[in-house]
Amino acid sequence: MSYRTRFGKDNSACDSGNAVEGSGSSKGPNEVSNDFDHEIAQLTKHRSRPHQLLSQDMPGKSRLLVSTMKMLVGRESNHSGRGRFSSADGCHVLSRYLPINGPWGVDESTSPAYVSQFSNDGLFFVAGFQGGHIRIYNVDKGWKVQKDILTKSLRWTITDTSLSPDQRYLVYASMTPIVNIVNVGSSMTESLANVTEIHEGLDFSVDGDEDEFGIFSVRFSTDGRELVAASSDASIYVYDLQANKINLRIPAHASDVNTVCFADETGHLIYSGGDDNLCKVWDRRCLITKGQAAGVLMGHLEGVTFLDSRGDGRYFISNGKDQTTKLWDIRKMSSRAMYSPRLRDHDWDYRWMEYPAHAKTLQHPNDQSLATYRGHGVLRTLIRCYFSPAYSTGQKYIYTGSSDHCVYIYDLVTGAQVARLNHHEGPVRDCSWHPLYPMLVSSSWDGTIARWEFPGDDQVPTLVRPRARRRRGYYNY
Repeated sequence: MSYRTRFGKDNSACDSGNAVEGSGSSKGPNEVSNDFDHEIAQLTKHRSRPHQLLSQDMPGKSRLLVSTMKMLVGRESNHSGRGRFSSADGCHVLSRYLPINGPWGVDESTSPAYVSQFSNDGLFFVAGFQGGHIRIYNVDKGWKVQKDILTKSLRWTITDTSLSPDQRYLVYASMTPIVNIVNVGSSMTESLANVTEIHEGLDFSVDGDEDEFGIFSVRFSTDGRELVAASSDASIYVYDLQANKINLRIPAHASDVNTVCFADETGHLIYSGGDDNLCKVWDRRCLITKGQAAGVLMGHLEGVTFLDSRGDGRYFISNGKDQTTKLWDIRKMSSRAMYSPRLRDHDWDYRWMEYPAHAKTLQHPNDQSLATYRGHGVLRTLIRCYFSPAYSTGQKYIYTGSSDHCVYIYDLVTGAQVARLNHHEGPVRDCSWHPLYPMLVSSSWDGTIARWEFPGDDQVPTLVRPRARRRRGYYNY
């Protein structure tokens, strides 16, 4: 592997002092705060609002939703003076075509599907199954299997995969300290670990640390030089691929760290979420001098299962075992965590118990989130949530898998549920929206990978029927 040395980091950001004490807010189900209405709502609308000269019915009056035909006529007549659509014009057209038709079958397995991810350009799709198979499909070639990977060093399940930005390498994690990396750019279709191809093991354990732990989440940095991982030993790890070693270990949470990601392309900021119910922000430029999180965000009443960055170093969303998705602005973070009340039975376990009915409407007294989205289920496994693509929707939606076997799509600004995709016969742990087209793929514990689209013709869905399987154990991640 050829990776350049890690870029330097500016420490000047550490001179600004501690994080401000963010204020809590009281919001009901799927409600937003005033700050949210004044800022991210406007940013979202700006990304998907057509040019004013394309949206006017008559001088001085604009329509909130402009028909595609009217916008095409306006473009051909050059009403905007540009002779083409802007990115916001394109988003206004594409974002109304939700991927809700189908599903079409992509693949099926006797093993539960845990991971589903499109590559950044949408040319490839990665699916990971509990039984140890990872398949990479070529989307443009009729979903042909480009790479069929049989993993090694697997404990219980594949917990996560990540494709490098240049799409040459894929890493996969399990409930061990070893993350394996595979060259997916080779010409060989079948990749049997250390038989037909080498799956290099990257050791995330620190010298002298004899405690076994597992990796729940792993991500490449935008430049492909580093990996960030969340682990069951309450820590975050950053792995330098050029030096082939751990260059940073952060004792991050009071319990399992279930999810982690880089905040933006700089790699300076890291977001994490754990079973201590907290989301945290880490500034790598300040860790040497401060040795603590840049800030803490409170609001979830149960553990955080997943988070996704908007990519701007400011906003992110998280799924929680309190059956909610929350939207955050890191400028509201506190320098320390305040009292987090215990609002349900201590013996409750999300892996096999239903969430207590009386707890579904409870709110954290110091909730710092901007918005809360309810309707889906976050039970049985670490259900994932995402912003919809910037190119085609302006990130105006949030979508999530669900333990009730469905995929949910919410309007980010209003909080309204705009779609519920119902097909699977098991929890949908992961789902992925194509970065360019109105296409969404869901992966379920029923072993099926299903594709949802907004078809441009009279296509008839080709369904994949889930296969019957044995009752699962309780070690669900």
